[in-house]
Amino acid sequence: MRIVLIGRDIELRVVSLIVRAREVSDEVVFVDLGSNDATVELAQEVGCQSLHFTEQLNAVELAKFLITSPLEPAKTTLAIQVTDAWKLQDISLSINRARELWDLHLSYEAQPDEEPQVEDPILADLTLRHIVMTQSGMKAIAAVGNEDTQESLDETLRVRIVRAANNVKITQRESLATASKFAQLFYWMLETKHPLLLFGIPGIVLFILGYRLSGNIVGALEEINSTSIGVTLATIAMTLIGLFSIMVALILYIMGKQVEQIQSQYDWPSRN
Repeated sequence: MRIVLIGRDIELRVVSLIVRAREVSDEVVFVDLGSNDATVELAQEVGCQSLHFTEQLNAVELAKFLITSPLEPAKTTLAIQVTDAWKLQDISLSINRARELWDLHLSYEAQPDEEPQVEDPILADLTLRHIVMTQSGMKAIAAVGNEDTQESLDETLRVRIVRAANNVKITQRESLATASKFAQLFYWMLETKHPLLLFGIPGIVLFILGYRLSGNIVGALEEINSTSIGVTLATIAMTLIGLFSIMVALILYIMGKQVEQIQSQYDWPSRN
């Protein structure tokens, strides 16, 4: 089975999606819809073949694209469109449909203002969620016209076209994967090759200066007033900030070594 992941600007999710898909398939291919971030580069770094799709995305155009692509024929192809509403846990349902031996199983999403489900919708107008295709099913749907429906397909094929149920939205706390700005900052700190230089040296300087000044200020200022208290608090703050910077440098250095060890253990490609 081949899994085809389709998406745009999903750099925070693409690696986890590819790793999960590889656990249950023989081949994973990423089809890019025109990303403006590092999605394609990250997919290629983990050894996933990437293709660029420029047509309007629907089941018919996708089938034509896969047939004319340089990919070798696969017994079963599962194509999934990765959107903001699609979650990684949804992949299990799609994989179960792929194992049911359908020649063509198409799950589509309805627009919010769309009428109730039509019994025989036009295939080229459906918003794709996932589609399972055998080679015969792929050739059959690639051959239909822009106004054709399920009735136009070969009757000997096992075909099912269903409207996808809306996901239940549950309010959750923001995670590292969804907090993009913080995730990028944290990722940059882990990728920094010299955290001891960026945080450690300034921390040591601030800590030493604060420690040396604190011993002289308390004894030099005989009168307690707003000025003396302010200077004393500023000196204490300098010492604490220096100590905190040293701790951050050590933590980042240790975490960076742990990440390198995990990457080497699983043959993770290096970003160098």
